[in-house]
Amino acid sequence: MRSLPRLLETDELDFLATGAWILGTGGGGSPYASHLGVRRFYDEGARITLIDPDELAEDDLVAVVSTMGAPLVFQERMTDAAFAVKPVRAMEDYLGRSFRAVMTVEVGGCNAFQPLLVAAASGLPVVDADAMGRAYPEAQMQSFSIAGLKMYPHAVSDVRDNDVIIARASGWHEMERVRRKVCTEFGSVATTCQAPRTGAEIKRFAVLRTLSQAISLGKEVHRARGAHEDPVEATIRAASGKRLFAGKVIDVQRQTTEGFLRGTLQLDGMEGDAGARFDVAFQNEFTIAWRDGAVTATTPDLICVLDSISGEAIGTESLRFGQRVTVVALPSPAIHCSPEGLAHVGPRAFGYDVDFRSVFEATQGGRA
Repeated sequence: MRSLPRLLETDELDFLATGAWILGTGGGGSPYASHLGVRRFYDEGARITLIDPDELAEDDLVAVVSTMGAPLVFQERMTDAAFAVKPVRAMEDYLGRSFRAVMTVEVGGCNAFQPLLVAAASGLPVVDADAMGRAYPEAQMQSFSIAGLKMYPHAVSDVRDNDVIIARASGWHEMERVRRKVCTEFGSVATTCQAPRTGAEIKRFAVLRTLSQAISLGKEVHRARGAHEDPVEATIRAASGKRLFAGKVIDVQRQTTEGFLRGTLQLDGMEGDAGARFDVAFQNEFTIAWRDGAVTATTPDLICVLDSISGEAIGTESLRFGQRVTVVALPSPAIHCSPEGLAHVGPRAFGYDVDFRSVFEATQGGRA
């Protein structure tokens, strides 16, 4: 439903941080530092404008931005407004044209705040949309790639005085390989301005109104906490999700390689799941889960690990022994459940030779 441009309110930043962290499915980097950066901008009296995708003219040029790298490194090298806007300015210089608005590539994790940081530095409005509806670890795992749009030019910047423009690439996987090498040389964290998109492309191929979705989800979690209700159940209700497992973390194995945080999580069951074992693998984000050795859930369904008491999402870099957690699944955007979408983000895209069977199969496995 079309809406007029509006100013984001201060409390919506808090809701966005909570909702985006849940939609990050363990990856995307914690929004904590970026959230504080935007709050400081608000404390100084400024505001950020959120615009509906339908407000874009067909030929408007939109900057699609992100922070990329290993979530564990994000804790040491935080993104601020100046770092966020660097690749946008580099791209404008390369194109010889200014952007009309800015949009995140993924609503999950800290990247929900990336366009807000760019807006803080540039004054550009933020488009209420993204290209994933969650977080994914690689550039080709987005709706624009699934739609077959071109992937260049692409700007990658580091926190120092280095900017790289990838002028051409033979395909999305090649683009991802090259930019990942650049990111690794930059210390496994970089900011990007991906291939510019027109208003027409955003309206046709993006996952629409996802910032509003994240804000609504976070608002419901905060409401449940204030009312002393179960915030995990509030998440399930608000996002039409499904509870998969409740247990205690007994082991975490992880390592940072090639700009990704890879590893596995092991849980021992508690309460109604007592006596069962649950394992989850991740590549930045949670990708596949097994209960007692049998596959229970896979990407593109969103696999989220939440603190059982607060309902707060737990990132793959923050897992530790003894945490009491609840694993829930949320439905994927429909585009990822299409045959072309599954080729990009299904379990085989992550090296698992299993077919995708959504835990929401009765409702066709996806949301519009």
